[in-house]
Amino acid sequence: MKRFLQLYTELDATTRTNEKVEALERYFNEAEAADAAWAAYLLAGKKFGKSLSSRRLREWAVEESKLDAWLIDECYQSVGDLSETLALILPDPPATADPTLHEVIEEHLTPAMTADEAGQKAIIVGLWRALDAPSRFLVHKLIGGNFRVGVSRQLLVRALAKASNLDEGVMAHRISARWKPTPRDYMKLIAAGESDEVDLSRPYPFLLAHPFQAELPTLGELSDWQFEWKWDGIRAQLMHRAGDDGVGHTFVISRGEEHVATAFPEIVQLAATLPEGTVLDGEILAWNADPNVDRPRSFSALQTRLNRKNVELMLFTDVPVVFLAYDVMELDGVDIRAKPLAERRASLESLVARVPDLKLSPLVELKSWENVKPTMCASRERGVEGLMIKRRDAAYEVGRPRGVWWKLKVEPYTADVVMIAAQPGNGKRAGLFSDYTFAVRDGDQLVPIAKAYSGLTDEEIAQVDRWIRNNITDRYGPVRGVKPELIFELGFEGINESDRHKSGIALRFPRMLRWRKDKPLAEIDTIENLREMLKNAEGTRGKGQGTWNAESPLS
Repeated sequence: MKRFLQLYTELDATTRTNEKVEALERYFNEAEAADAAWAAYLLAGKKFGKSLSSRRLREWAVEESKLDAWLIDECYQSVGDLSETLALILPDPPATADPTLHEVIEEHLTPAMTADEAGQKAIIVGLWRALDAPSRFLVHKLIGGNFRVGVSRQLLVRALAKASNLDEGVMAHRISARWKPTPRDYMKLIAAGESDEVDLSRPYPFLLAHPFQAELPTLGELSDWQFEWKWDGIRAQLMHRAGDDGVGHTFVISRGEEHVATAFPEIVQLAATLPEGTVLDGEILAWNADPNVDRPRSFSALQTRLNRKNVELMLFTDVPVVFLAYDVMELDGVDIRAKPLAERRASLESLVARVPDLKLSPLVELKSWENVKPTMCASRERGVEGLMIKRRDAAYEVGRPRGVWWKLKVEPYTADVVMIAAQPGNGKRAGLFSDYTFAVRDGDQLVPIAKAYSGLTDEEIAQVDRWIRNNITDRYGPVRGVKPELIFELGFEGINESDRHKSGIALRFPRMLRWRKDKPLAEIDTIENLREMLKNAEGTRGKGQGTWNAESPLS
């Protein structure tokens, strides 16, 4: 357990990619297979069960520490992280144990997930009495469902590939398959040569784009590039493969490697019409039911179809969806990713001609680099986020290689807002007020409109933290109401109607663009400004679920 804790500490202490990869490689070279399997599983974002209630953990910690609940709450307000708070206030055991990672998970945490409350308490308190504070902290992260340490899947793939002397593409493909955190599956994951077993549902690693921020002519000849709209949906692979039994199997797998077929049964039906041995890359989009309006609806409309085990029949007509294909990765059972994009596109167009219900992402025709800017201006009217620029002679590579796919996004929506509340952040920002709630004017009142935590520098966050501590007006659990004086320019990708928010509006991907020290409260935006923005925004028909749900009276 302490070796995995050391890895966690090393990863949390740096933002440098190479240092993270080196720490991961060292761990996988040193750890036994049973521990390495669980480490890879957790770092890949997978979970081993439902999280335990933080309320129960707090109650058990009050009893075990013999401290008053209010004192633990005060400590939490200071520390800003419940996992760390509980780990620190518990008494240290006379002698600490060092069980392995797989022992902790398999012999303690996994059984706790299915035990009744008394059983859960016995298991967790038993661990508290055996482990030191740092190990308890890590256990809390695992059972709380918030184990995050700043390792992307690509970094994990790179580290595993280096530790096993495998090509990154091979490792990325293997880790995308269904595998369990067992020594057997881990050894297959890192073994030289191809796996003996074939998982029909195994997706290919997605090719990702870099934001383009230079002058467009630096890309060279316009004819070297293919242009498409940047769609605002769910990136997915559509598969139809034949099994050993001769029966065709279909899969719809998101970029997060989740099987989303149950949410989109009509996409599954489409997959069944593809030739066997076909894997397509594309986007799932909510589409307008009106045949005269051939364009996507907002992402908030698509959200109504997500996280449902069964889709009501009504949603088929209210929120129809399509799969928009823009690349082909496997054809007739053959991996064709090494072929240049121009050839893959020709194969895709031929396939679409044979499958009437399959929609093709259209190409955007440009005559010169000067045409890009005016073309981008039409993005929002089309319900898209901008343009994709793809090199025509490039293979379909793994991860985010530079110079293969570029994305140009339209400028975000913006609004000037005032901070009305704040709460401590997590990780390195635990103990600092770095998560903020913002409002706009509604007559003489202020109405909450969004919550954001990104966009400021560390120095600015420290300055804001000091100001907040001197200007607190209310307390709501970990949230602190503050004087409405700090003004910020907020950027966001979309604006939708929402019945879950007091304002009736939800902002998509809000973040702080700058601290407006030059602007007074009287000049911030109003709710009428945002309603007008909502009215003018294209593709926002139907109520969305929103993207923010702060757990305080301020929401």
